[in-house]
Amino acid sequence: MGAQRKPLMKLAAVAPGAGISVIAAASFARPERIERGLAAVTALGFKPRPGPNALARGPIYFAGTPEQRLADLNAAFEDQSTGMVMCLRGGYGSNYLLEGLDTAKIAQHPKPLFAYSDLTGIQLRLLDELGLPAFHGPMLAADFYLEDGVHAESFNAALAGEAYCVGQNEGLRTLRAGTARGVLYGGCLSILAALVGTAWEPHTEGTLLLVEDVGTKPYQIDRLLWQLRKAGKFDGVTGIIFGEMLDCVSPGASPELLDEAIMNALDGFEGPIAIGLRSGHVSRQNVTLTFGVEAELTAGAKPQLKIQGLRG
Repeated sequence: MGAQRKPLMKLAAVAPGAGISVIAAASFARPERIERGLAAVTALGFKPRPGPNALARGPIYFAGTPEQRLADLNAAFEDQSTGMVMCLRGGYGSNYLLEGLDTAKIAQHPKPLFAYSDLTGIQLRLLDELGLPAFHGPMLAADFYLEDGVHAESFNAALAGEAYCVGQNEGLRTLRAGTARGVLYGGCLSILAALVGTAWEPHTEGTLLLVEDVGTKPYQIDRLLWQLRKAGKFDGVTGIIFGEMLDCVSPGASPELLDEAIMNALDGFEGPIAIGLRSGHVSRQNVTLTFGVEAELTAGAKPQLKIQGLRG
């Protein structure tokens, strides 16, 4: 707690024409989704190139062995012919790669890493230890394969390093009014909680915290928030933004139950709270958020999140 945050790396802008290293760091993806995702990214003018093991299926639910997935991830950053790294999907398994990340080589070849879900641990380790911005945004076989899977404005602005805003049009609504500034930070709620007690605990102090999840019942959300709260992970947090929280419902319960569970779990937290931002696990138009930059949340009648660009 209280450790000084690493200076944020100023990444080069990435524009159509650039190569993309495509990797599978966790679970394997359906072949038809990979095919459609590659076609969609290519249609935008990029040049995607799957890693040697990106199409592996197995063992069990993994996209190859930990050694294969780790080799692809480390090599993706070293590949000088690509300007960014994009994961196929999340699922489960990237936690096995945390110890083997070649942070020295990644620091020598920094580039955007687009991912969310299970990849939260890897993204935050690189952000916390190296200052590498984390791009909490669309993945190839989870979002790009869909006709309406990607929020183009935030994706393009983040890659260009420009400032941008998201708000009601992107699903944001207010649970508790107020204004807060801080370093934008966070990811999948289940992964954030799972990292507590490990060598890669999230460094949440001084942040504007984004948490999101999928298919998690309100009482489970309450339990995860309780765990983070008791671990001190809300100490110094200026405001909290929840994602769309897709399918985070209890059958037969009132639609307000999730909001009520969140406010119960955050009793005593004094900052503004918003919910509904479509970033991460979403129903459509996945919004890209750049973790590591300064941001400002204005929660009120017209909630808005202003995100600073990597170039000021």
